Amino acid sequence: MRLYVPTDQREGVGYPATRLPGYPLSRTSLSLSLSLSHRTLTSLVRQDEFYKNLLAGKSGISLIESFDASDFSTQIAGEIKEFSADGYVQKKWVKRQDKVMLYLQTAGKKALDASGINWREGGDLDALDRTKCGILIGTAMGGLATFSTAAEALATTGHRKMNPFCIPFAIGNMGGAMLAIDLGFMGPNYSISTACATGNYCIMQAAEHIRRGEADLMLAGGADAAVIPSGIGGFIACKALSKRNDDPQAASRPWDKNRDGFVMGEGAGVVTLEELEHAKARGAPILAEFIGGAFTCDAHHISEPQPEGRGVVSCIRLSLENAGVSGEEVDYVNAHGTSTPAGDMAEYRAITTALPHKGLRINSTKSLIGHLLGGAGAVEAVAVIEAVRRDELHPNLNLDDPEDDVDLGVLVGGTAQKHTVNVALSNSFGFGGHNSSILFRKFEE
Repeated sequence: MRLYVPTDQREGVGYPATRLPGYPLSRTSLSLSLSLSHRTLTSLVRQDEFYKNLLAGKSGISLIESFDASDFSTQIAGEIKEFSADGYVQKKWVKRQDKVMLYLQTAGKKALDASGINWREGGDLDALDRTKCGILIGTAMGGLATFSTAAEALATTGHRKMNPFCIPFAIGNMGGAMLAIDLGFMGPNYSISTACATGNYCIMQAAEHIRRGEADLMLAGGADAAVIPSGIGGFIACKALSKRNDDPQAASRPWDKNRDGFVMGEGAGVVTLEELEHAKARGAPILAEFIGGAFTCDAHHISEPQPEGRGVVSCIRLSLENAGVSGEEVDYVNAHGTSTPAGDMAEYRAITTALPHKGLRINSTKSLIGHLLGGAGAVEAVAVIEAVRRDELHPNLNLDDPEDDVDLGVLVGGTAQKHTVNVALSNSFGFGGHNSSILFRKFEE
């Protein structure tokens, strides 16, 4: 698993895209009996700078630098300040491909690095049955910069000046396709787009391909790169973004009374899912196990959550059933928690309805890195895996004036908290009412 999250090079904090270690995920075999849960495993190669920064409460949100945002009502984002695809994407493609494709492909190859698979020439790929290796990495927005540039060219100079790659590099499946071409992975390969729930959908569906015996190994996750004028402008038009430009690091504040919208982020998260015996045979390090999940739809509104959270309650309960665990066994929830006025409390009520026990703890990674849209679920899965591994939860940043109806014994406060995590759940929701919940557990032989 390799992810790219925001960094602030001027302050020396955040999450440098060029130095984050990755996490391979290994998947176990699954009984064909539907009454038995399957198990998917996660593994770690080295210490994770990303999670250490989360634990320290370091925000990756800052003023936008990639374009002049001075005329925009929102001028802040969880923006990647430095990135290089050198050594991971062929030079001839680096300047042509959309940034989301570069994030995705680099993340995918670093996921293999971290899982102990040398994908370079003369490496380990020939030892794999590549007809049973697949890729399921989604994106909510696709190649938005590529499409925006093409539309501008059409409007200003006519269709004859349009980039011949403007269609292939704008569509959402092409990043995974290019990665498969480089690696020779001939197994399942497609892209799911369920708005901001994309990452969770991809991880669970990739695990299903392994469960059904269609793949031994899957690269799964999500990516987005929408910190561009059309991306920021579009979400401003939706009245969705925070306008706290004078204090960027305080802008993302889930469950705080003074929240005023989410903060856009960008990046990619990719995990390597692998069948257990396959992983053991090649000596893959195992960190935790993926045990199941579920999807539902609110069927309510294009962007607003169902106020009573019925779809989310159902999703959480179905995910527990799928994973074969009880609500009392869930120690921790990484919430969708976007810092929006309506969404935060609707989700909180749904979580505490489905998981009413007082031993539960809840936080939101978006308070530190912003909302990575289609990449959010995969990147937040990393935080969940690390919580399972370390028994330590990162803070909820900027929870200065909590909503009256929240239990501060359940929400993690402004500093990291030690907490035993045997089972953890991660929520991701998307425009259109798409709900997803996935679960991880400590691995035991």
